[in-house]
Amino acid sequence: MKRNIIVIGGNGQLGQCLNEVVSENERSFNYLFLSKTDLNFIDAESVKEIFKRFNPLYCINCAAYTAVDLAEDEPNSAFESNEFAVKRLAENCLAGNTTLIHLSTDFVFDGNSGVPLTEVMHAIPVNVYGLSKLKGEQEIQRIMDQYYIIRTSWLYSEKAGNFVKTMLKLSQSRDQLNVIYDQVGTPTYAMDLARVIIHIIENEIKAYGLYHYSNEGVASWYDFAKAVFEFAEIDMEVLPVTSSSFITKAKRPHYSVMDKTKIKAKMGIEIPYWRDSLNFCIQNI
Repeated sequence: MKRNIIVIGGNGQLGQCLNEVVSENERSFNYLFLSKTDLNFIDAESVKEIFKRFNPLYCINCAAYTAVDLAEDEPNSAFESNEFAVKRLAENCLAGNTTLIHLSTDFVFDGNSGVPLTEVMHAIPVNVYGLSKLKGEQEIQRIMDQYYIIRTSWLYSEKAGNFVKTMLKLSQSRDQLNVIYDQVGTPTYAMDLARVIIHIIENEIKAYGLYHYSNEGVASWYDFAKAVFEFAEIDMEVLPVTSSSFITKAKRPHYSVMDKTKIKAKMGIEIPYWRDSLNFCIQNI
């Protein structure tokens, strides 16, 4: 009988991508995708009941409070989902001998490094969302040993809402857009990330720890937008502007390019270049 793998946040962007990757081939495990309706992630008893019912070998946590600007006004909600619920999740994983795969973010950094971010660099968040995610990471690391924390950045896909789909939607009503050029990072195609996560599980890799994952290369949001319209063959004038042109409640890191040396070496994977993955995604939309 196949052991269970539970995916929390199963109907979100990454959850949907995981579901698609799982369905591509016969799998060694039984994957269960849990939506908010199936599991109230911040309710301790609901989480405990899910673990008792399914006795999962792995738990993939894609659930989080991700409203970056709103978190400045709702810090309690951000910390409840991103720290305290994660703490309880880690405790359930420890009790059930379940390996936890938890998704985190480049927003745990202040963006001042100017060099690719490694897993050993000191994390200094510049907003409530980033701090809440960092606190969740720290709870996992304090409580258990059998975990993968995967920090990622600028996630997009054919599914759910994201920057790529927003750009394509705006192109239907505008012929000119202002896009920030002084925030630099790397887009991550959620299908590529999903394949790495399933690779870890299906190959039962035991190299637990903290990892960085995005696609290869470097881009600003301006570069990202230009590439979207290039691959979609849409005639759009994109104007580069500074972050000061868009006043937001939450400060954003100006530099969040992540070093992927560790995950490539430990997992035996190759990571696609961001423009190649974006082109593939655009052709699929």
